Amino acid sequence: MRMASTGSTPFPKWQLAILLGAPLAIGLGYLYLRNRFEDPEKKKIAELKAKTTISLDNEENNAKVSETAIDRAMKLKGAGNRAFHAGEYDKAIALYNEAIEACPPDRPVDLATFYQNRSACYEKREMWDQVKEDCTFALKLNEKYVKAFLRRSRAAEKSGDLVLALEDVTSACILERFQVQSSLVNADRILKALGRQHAREALARRQPVMPSKHFIKTYFSAFSEDPIAKIELDEKATGGFAKAKRALDAQDYESVVDACTEELKSDGKYKYEALLLRATFYLLLGRHDDAQADLGKVIDSDAPLKVKVNALIKRASLYTQLENTERCLEDFANAAKLDPDNSDIYHHRGQVYLLLERMDEATAEFANAVDLNPDFSIAYIQKCYADYRHAQLHKNVGALTQVRADFERALERFPRCAEAYILFAQVLSDQQEWGRAEALFDSALAVDPNNATLYVHKGLVQLQKSTDFDKAVKLINKAIEMDDKCDFAYETLGTIEVQRGNLRRSLELFEKAIALAKTELEMTHLFSLKDAADAQLKVSERWGLDWTPLTRWIGDLTKTAKHRYWWWRNMTARSGAN
Repeated sequence: MRMASTGSTPFPKWQLAILLGAPLAIGLGYLYLRNRFEDPEKKKIAELKAKTTISLDNEENNAKVSETAIDRAMKLKGAGNRAFHAGEYDKAIALYNEAIEACPPDRPVDLATFYQNRSACYEKREMWDQVKEDCTFALKLNEKYVKAFLRRSRAAEKSGDLVLALEDVTSACILERFQVQSSLVNADRILKALGRQHAREALARRQPVMPSKHFIKTYFSAFSEDPIAKIELDEKATGGFAKAKRALDAQDYESVVDACTEELKSDGKYKYEALLLRATFYLLLGRHDDAQADLGKVIDSDAPLKVKVNALIKRASLYTQLENTERCLEDFANAAKLDPDNSDIYHHRGQVYLLLERMDEATAEFANAVDLNPDFSIAYIQKCYADYRHAQLHKNVGALTQVRADFERALERFPRCAEAYILFAQVLSDQQEWGRAEALFDSALAVDPNNATLYVHKGLVQLQKSTDFDKAVKLINKAIEMDDKCDFAYETLGTIEVQRGNLRRSLELFEKAIALAKTELEMTHLFSLKDAADAQLKVSERWGLDWTPLTRWIGDLTKTAKHRYWWWRNMTARSGAN
């Protein structure tokens, strides 16, 4: 049997019939293959009924001819392998073509290998469509062929089909029982790329969502030298900014932007303050382009010093969220030149260094902030936490002991600061001191009873100390009842549902978290979680597998939920008061 040299597919008709799942009149090789995979018990019946494409007089001749055909195919494969390793890819393709043609229909696993080998040649030629096509044929013949999944995943990634790339690498990871590091690295890379793609698509069509009142209130508490808060207006004051300030104080946040715009249109006395306040709410709404434009106008104007510096700090934080570290640090440096004694500069720059895991610089920045304003509780507590991270990084037992003592003093100095209890509890959780950590979270709730995230933390403690999923879920659902805009709760609950095998429920929860995300970076992370869960769901349903054993990959991502929370907390939502 010979293949047509031009104008035809590179495989015989009987193989095309098998691969496309369409039995042809020339025989029932497809039924034989299907029965081989679907119902091994009926194999003998299928063989008795099937008519092969080779006419034989008896079973002895049939075995002899079949053996000769596969021997020839294997020799061609061997020659193709040698040509491949010699870099002679066109020659290797020709030899694999002959091996495919020679392979008898009752050797699907060998045939799958020939297609997969040919796809390796196409990969070297960067012929991505052909790679995917051959790997698809190989997988129809051998549905759990790891090499074919990995190669098709690479080709799909190269050609921009990230959804297929993720599904294929997920299949490979499951088949490898999540034991092969290179596959996990590939999965992580594809997840991030797909998450970023989905995040940008979602941001382009999303409507701004105002955060909860508690979130906004705690955001403003992170600035000890907030120029807006320090303005005291006469009760009879009129104008757009007066309206905006009263709305801010009354937590009527939906009215702030329009009131600021009114002040700007009238070119009022507080136009720069109005511009800064409007930019701040644009930040909270996730309207980053608008925020950047307003902040830029303040920075480039003759606005009062404290107003300009506050704008520089907020734009620096925005650049961090946009993953532009260079511009971020440049704005902080300019702010320090203008107002070197402003503790907010060092406090917020310390948070950026903490995020970047530049611990030496982070601890130095927080120390500066505390030296300049020793009574600002948030900066003091953040310094304690940065010192803890630094000591942990360097495995400095003496420093760790000192940090604990510093936290204890912080609780005495700032008993009304929820942040003190929260961060100390986090440290104790890391040290597996669950009982004291729980008690500290309860103390934080006594100080800040409207802080829904505290119930999320209490739920995480339950998971860490006793793997009590039911109790953890109950606590996190309480957080959602308290604040239906608590994205941290939706995300954490989503990862828990993945661990419990409830993948469909996890997808719903990740969607809710995504709707509340405020930055592309945050949304990228959430889409990565959702896309990973979705890929596992598709693969497990395709193979009819139990979900629960497959959760190791995403289950490990639960650890990142706390990290992302601290990232967002460090950038915006500090909870606590002096």
